[in-house]
Amino acid sequence: MLTPKLYHVANLWSLTEYPSAVSPWSLEEQLDAVKAAGFDGFTTQLGPNHAREAKKRGLLVVGYFASGDETKFSDLLKSQKDAGARHINVQLADHDTTPDDALRLTLRLLEEADRIGEIEPAVEVHRDTCTETPEKSYALADGYLQKTGKLLPMTWDFSHLSVVKHLSPENYIERLLIRPDLIQRSIQFHFRPFNGHHCQVPVTRGDGTVTKELSDWLPFVRATIDIWLGANKEEDRTMIAVPEMGPVKGGYNFEQLPNSWEEAIRLRSMLDQIWREAVA
Repeated sequence: MLTPKLYHVANLWSLTEYPSAVSPWSLEEQLDAVKAAGFDGFTTQLGPNHAREAKKRGLLVVGYFASGDETKFSDLLKSQKDAGARHINVQLADHDTTPDDALRLTLRLLEEADRIGEIEPAVEVHRDTCTETPEKSYALADGYLQKTGKLLPMTWDFSHLSVVKHLSPENYIERLLIRPDLIQRSIQFHFRPFNGHHCQVPVTRGDGTVTKELSDWLPFVRATIDIWLGANKEEDRTMIAVPEMGPVKGGYNFEQLPNSWEEAIRLRSMLDQIWREAVA
């Protein structure tokens, strides 16, 4: 019987200025920590150094770039493939990109990927991109389906949509999981805990105990995985789960809260437990 696989992938962003801004870890130290924490791989905008060090440690790499310049798509995609990535997360264009331009850019991106071969880019749901709202995201997906007859490969980060729509915990599932077809098609999921006011809430209180906000969010994770497994439970499919905790630099985390890397490690173990329960 075929069974789906879950790959735990760390975002190196979580290790920004860790363990301190004065003495941050080198890439080699970061990847040693990723491996030691039980992650299967990592994601970032990849370069030759990432490829070399990942190979030494047997780590999966997931590529990334942000662009709305279609003349650069080919080179950007090739750079991530050359660094060992099959799956590539793409933050596409900007908040003021028109629906027609968003569809044109998406078609160009995926046509370039098909031409290059052996890569699978996915358009991320993200603020300040062409998918910054549910309406824009689903319009893009519907336009792509109409043009190609295929479901759009997407990277799901529901935190952005929750903030845009000012949601409360009791309606996360009802309001966010409205397109099971797109969820089941997808491979990349950024599981960052959120509520309707903050795109990132703490995993722990700093003493090891779990926050109420995290507890409110975990049923949503289980529901997302259940929907995905509904079409993939006996398939040779892969889910890439990124416990994407952002650092203080850039404003996702706050200085007085637990650091993002140690929170990501704790969250990885929770996601693994939820997956095991859902599969069982």
